Amino acid sequence: MLIQTQKPYYTPEEYLELEEKAEYKSEYRNGEIVHITGGTTNHNKIALNLATFLKFCLKKQKYDIYIGDVRLWIPRYRQHTYPDVMVIQGEPIYTGTNTTTVMNPLLIAEVASKSTKDYDQVDKFLYYRSIPELQEYILIDQYKYHVMQYVKTDNNKWILTEYELESAVLSLQSIDFQIPFNELYEKINFTDPTDQEELSE
Repeated sequence: MLIQTQKPYYTPEEYLELEEKAEYKSEYRNGEIVHITGGTTNHNKIALNLATFLKFCLKKQKYDIYIGDVRLWIPRYRQHTYPDVMVIQGEPIYTGTNTTTVMNPLLIAEVASKSTKDYDQVDKFLYYRSIPELQEYILIDQYKYHVMQYVKTDNNKWILTEYELESAVLSLQSIDFQIPFNELYEKINFTDPTDQEELSE
Protein backbone atom coordinates (compact mmCIF):
# COMPACT_ATOMS: atom_id res chain seq x y z
CA MET A 1 0.00 0.00 0.00
CA LEU A 2 1.32 3.44 -0.94
CA ILE A 3 0.59 6.24 1.50
CA GLN A 4 0.91 9.73 0.08
CA THR A 5 1.30 12.77 2.28
CA GLN A 6 -1.44 15.38 2.43
CA LYS A 7 0.44 18.30 0.93
CA PRO A 8 -0.01 18.34 -2.87
CA TYR A 9 3.56 19.34 -3.71
CA TYR A 10 6.94 19.21 -2.00
CA THR A 11 10.27 20.50 -3.18
CA PRO A 12 13.24 18.11 -3.11
CA GLU A 13 14.66 20.17 -0.24
CA GLU A 14 11.46 19.82 1.79
CA TYR A 15 11.47 16.08 1.15
CA LEU A 16 15.06 15.68 2.32
CA GLU A 17 14.37 17.69 5.46
CA LEU A 18 11.36 15.50 6.28
CA GLU A 19 13.26 12.33 5.43
CA GLU A 20 16.01 13.18 7.91
CA LYS A 21 13.45 13.25 10.74
CA ALA A 22 11.16 10.44 9.56
CA GLU A 23 10.89 7.06 11.27
CA TYR A 24 10.26 5.34 7.93
CA LYS A 25 11.73 5.74 4.45
CA SER A 26 9.86 7.52 1.69
CA GLU A 27 10.44 8.07 -2.01
CA TYR A 28 10.17 11.43 -3.73
CA ARG A 29 8.37 11.41 -7.07
CA ASN A 30 8.48 14.79 -8.78
CA GLY A 31 6.77 16.67 -5.96
CA GLU A 32 4.97 13.80 -4.22
CA ILE A 33 6.22 11.92 -1.18
CA VAL A 34 5.34 8.24 -1.09
CA HIS A 35 5.97 6.31 2.11
CA ILE A 36 7.57 2.86 1.86
CA THR A 37 6.47 0.25 4.39
CA GLY A 38 7.15 -3.43 4.73
CA GLY A 39 9.04 -6.04 2.77
CA THR A 40 8.86 -9.81 2.53
CA THR A 41 11.51 -12.17 3.82
CA ASN A 42 12.00 -13.42 0.24
CA HIS A 43 12.67 -9.86 -0.91
CA ASN A 44 15.24 -9.31 1.81
CA LYS A 45 17.00 -12.64 1.29
CA ILE A 46 17.36 -12.22 -2.48
CA ALA A 47 18.72 -8.68 -2.23
CA LEU A 48 21.15 -9.76 0.48
CA ASN A 49 22.25 -12.84 -1.48
CA LEU A 50 23.06 -10.73 -4.53
CA ALA A 51 24.81 -7.98 -2.56
CA THR A 52 26.85 -10.50 -0.54
CA PHE A 53 28.14 -12.28 -3.64
CA LEU A 54 28.90 -8.98 -5.35
CA LYS A 55 30.81 -7.78 -2.30
CA PHE A 56 32.87 -10.96 -2.16
CA CYS A 57 33.60 -11.18 -5.90
CA LEU A 58 34.48 -7.50 -6.27
CA LYS A 59 36.64 -7.36 -3.16
CA LYS A 60 39.72 -5.12 -3.59
CA GLN A 61 38.36 -3.79 -6.89
CA LYS A 62 37.20 -0.23 -7.49
CA TYR A 63 33.52 -0.88 -6.89
CA ASP A 64 31.16 -0.01 -4.04
CA ILE A 65 28.04 -2.07 -3.35
CA TYR A 66 25.06 -0.47 -1.61
CA ILE A 67 21.89 -2.15 -0.42
CA GLY A 68 18.53 -0.71 0.53
CA ASP A 69 19.32 2.33 2.65
CA VAL A 70 21.37 4.46 0.24
CA ARG A 71 19.25 6.98 -1.63
CA LEU A 72 19.50 7.65 -5.37
CA TRP A 73 18.73 11.04 -6.94
CA ILE A 74 17.61 11.11 -10.58
CA PRO A 75 17.64 14.80 -11.56
CA ARG A 76 16.05 14.52 -15.01
CA TYR A 77 12.84 13.06 -13.57
CA ARG A 78 13.13 14.57 -10.08
CA GLN A 79 13.09 11.23 -8.30
CA HIS A 80 14.57 10.21 -4.96
CA THR A 81 14.42 6.44 -4.54
CA TYR A 82 16.06 3.56 -2.66
CA PRO A 83 17.15 0.78 -5.07
CA ASP A 84 17.51 -2.67 -3.53
CA VAL A 85 21.11 -3.06 -4.76
CA MET A 86 23.42 -0.57 -6.46
CA VAL A 87 26.99 -0.93 -7.72
CA ILE A 88 29.10 2.18 -8.28
CA GLN A 89 32.39 2.06 -10.13
CA GLY A 90 35.07 4.32 -8.71
CA GLU A 91 34.01 7.13 -6.39
CA PRO A 92 30.34 7.86 -5.68
CA ILE A 93 29.00 11.19 -6.88
CA TYR A 94 26.92 12.75 -4.12
CA THR A 95 24.22 15.36 -4.29
CA GLY A 96 24.03 17.89 -1.51
CA THR A 97 26.51 18.29 1.32
CA ASN A 98 26.20 14.85 2.93
CA THR A 99 26.93 11.27 1.87
CA THR A 100 23.37 9.92 1.94
CA THR A 101 22.39 10.38 -1.72
CA VAL A 102 24.30 9.14 -4.77
CA MET A 103 23.83 9.78 -8.49
CA ASN A 104 26.10 7.46 -10.50
CA PRO A 105 25.33 3.73 -10.23
CA LEU A 106 26.79 1.45 -12.87
CA LEU A 107 24.29 -1.27 -12.03
CA ILE A 108 20.92 -1.34 -10.28
CA ALA A 109 19.01 -4.43 -9.17
CA GLU A 110 15.44 -4.47 -7.91
CA VAL A 111 13.58 -7.37 -6.32
CA ALA A 112 10.04 -6.98 -7.62
CA SER A 113 6.85 -7.66 -5.72
CA LYS A 114 3.38 -8.15 -7.18
CA SER A 115 2.51 -4.54 -6.40
CA THR A 116 5.72 -3.02 -7.77
CA LYS A 117 6.63 -5.24 -10.75
CA ASP A 118 4.97 -3.05 -13.40
CA TYR A 119 6.35 0.15 -11.88
CA ASP A 120 9.86 -1.32 -11.60
CA GLN A 121 9.76 -2.55 -15.19
CA VAL A 122 8.24 0.51 -16.86
CA ASP A 123 8.30 3.89 -15.08
CA LYS A 124 11.20 3.22 -12.75
CA PHE A 125 13.30 1.75 -15.53
CA LEU A 126 12.56 4.86 -17.61
CA TYR A 127 13.90 7.03 -14.79
CA TYR A 128 16.94 4.81 -14.33
CA ARG A 129 17.81 4.92 -18.04
CA SER A 130 18.40 8.66 -17.76
CA ILE A 131 21.43 8.03 -15.51
CA PRO A 132 24.49 8.39 -17.80
CA GLU A 133 26.63 5.92 -15.83
CA LEU A 134 24.01 3.16 -15.71
CA GLN A 135 24.94 0.18 -17.88
CA GLU A 136 22.79 -2.62 -16.49
CA TYR A 137 19.42 -3.10 -14.77
CA ILE A 138 18.41 -6.37 -13.13
CA LEU A 139 14.81 -7.12 -12.17
CA ILE A 140 14.43 -10.20 -9.95
CA ASP A 141 11.16 -12.02 -9.31
CA GLN A 142 10.76 -13.11 -5.70
CA TYR A 143 7.94 -15.60 -6.36
CA LYS A 144 9.56 -17.83 -8.97
CA TYR A 145 12.83 -18.37 -10.83
CA HIS A 146 12.74 -15.41 -13.18
CA VAL A 147 15.24 -12.61 -13.80
CA MET A 148 15.07 -9.86 -16.43
CA GLN A 149 18.46 -8.42 -17.38
CA TYR A 150 18.66 -5.16 -19.33
CA VAL A 151 22.06 -4.22 -20.74
CA LYS A 152 22.98 -0.94 -22.42
CA THR A 153 24.86 -1.28 -25.70
CA ASP A 154 27.52 1.02 -27.14
CA ASN A 155 24.88 2.77 -29.26
CA ASN A 156 22.61 3.39 -26.24
CA LYS A 157 20.12 0.62 -26.94
CA TRP A 158 18.91 -1.65 -24.16
CA ILE A 159 18.94 -5.43 -24.73
CA LEU A 160 16.75 -7.73 -22.64
CA THR A 161 17.76 -11.24 -21.60
CA GLU A 162 15.41 -13.37 -19.48
CA TYR A 163 16.34 -16.28 -17.22
CA GLU A 164 13.61 -18.67 -16.06
CA LEU A 165 15.23 -22.00 -15.17
CA GLU A 166 16.33 -23.10 -11.72
CA SER A 167 19.64 -24.16 -13.29
CA ALA A 168 20.26 -20.72 -14.84
CA VAL A 169 23.32 -18.59 -14.16
CA LEU A 170 23.01 -14.80 -14.19
CA SER A 171 26.04 -13.35 -15.96
CA LEU A 172 26.45 -9.61 -15.63
CA GLN A 173 27.79 -7.65 -18.61
CA SER A 174 28.89 -4.44 -16.90
CA ILE A 175 30.93 -6.35 -14.31
CA ASP A 176 32.89 -9.60 -14.42
CA PHE A 177 30.43 -11.46 -12.22
CA GLN A 178 28.24 -14.57 -12.32
CA ILE A 179 25.79 -15.97 -9.81
CA PRO A 180 23.91 -19.30 -10.17
CA PHE A 181 20.23 -19.23 -9.37
CA ASN A 182 20.73 -21.70 -6.53
CA GLU A 183 22.86 -19.00 -4.85
CA LEU A 184 20.71 -16.02 -5.84
CA TYR A 185 17.59 -17.80 -4.56
CA GLU A 186 19.28 -19.53 -1.62
CA LYS A 187 16.81 -20.34 1.20
CA ILE A 188 13.88 -18.93 -0.78
CA ASN A 189 10.61 -20.78 -0.22
CA PHE A 190 8.24 -19.77 -2.99
CA THR A 191 5.28 -21.38 -1.21
CA ASP A 192 5.98 -20.15 2.32
CA PRO A 193 2.56 -18.97 3.66
CA THR A 194 4.27 -16.64 6.15
CA ASP A 195 6.03 -14.74 3.37
CA GLN A 196 3.21 -12.32 2.62
CA GLU A 197 3.01 -9.76 -0.17
CA GLU A 198 4.72 -6.44 0.50
CA LEU A 199 2.53 -3.66 1.75
CA SER A 200 4.10 -1.10 -0.52
CA GLU A 201 6.99 -0.22 -2.74
